[in-house]
Amino acid sequence: MAVVAVTGCRTTQHPGAAPSTTSPTPTATSPSASPGPATGASYDPAQFAPQVRTWSAKTGVSARLLLAVLYNEAYKPHAPELERAWQRLKPDSAFGIANMHRAAFDETKQEHFPTRRWEELPDDPALAIQAEAWYLAGLADQLPSHWSSSYTKDELLALGYNTGPGNMLAFARGAHPGTQAQAYLDHLRANLPKADQALAQNG
Repeated sequence: MAVVAVTGCRTTQHPGAAPSTTSPTPTATSPSASPGPATGASYDPAQFAPQVRTWSAKTGVSARLLLAVLYNEAYKPHAPELERAWQRLKPDSAFGIANMHRAAFDETKQEHFPTRRWEELPDDPALAIQAEAWYLAGLADQLPSHWSSSYTKDELLALGYNTGPGNMLAFARGAHPGTQAQAYLDHLRANLPKADQALAQNG
C-alpha cells in the first residue's frame, strides 16, 4: 500500500508501525485446517470466512471488519512467488493476504506469536489473518472511549490499519483523511456488505 497523505497529520505507511497494546489472551499458532495460499485472479477473501470468525472470537475485532479489510487488500495478486519477487524489487513491500509490513508484524508478534516470522505470511493465510486481527485489536486498545468525529469504530480501525495509529487518533479527533486514506475508507464501506454476505454464506 502506498504512503497515505493525511490532512493535518504526519503520513505513515500501511499498516502503521506503532506497537500494538495489550489484547485478549494470546494464542501461539494459526489454525491447522487453513486453505492454501491465495493465488492470482482466483483469490476470493470469502474463502477465509471460517478463519476470520476464529480470530474475531479470540481478539474481539468484528468479523465483518476483518473480512472487509481482506477485501480492501485483495487489490493485488497474493501468489507467494509473486509477492517474493516483488519484495526483492521493493524490500519495504507488504506480505500476505492482509498486506502487512515487517515492522507491524514484528511488533504484533512479540506478544501473540513470538516464534512466527514475517517471511511466512505469503504461504500462510491463516497467520496473515491472525496477525491482522491482533494488530487491529491493538489499535482498538488505543482508541479513546469517546471521539469527536463521526467515524464508526470499525472505520477508525480500518483507517488505523491503512495509515497507522497516530493518524487514526487524529481522525478520531476530527482530522480529515487525504485522498488515498479516503479512498481506502470508501472501499471499506463498499466491502462491508460483501463481508456480511460472505460470512452469512460461509457459516
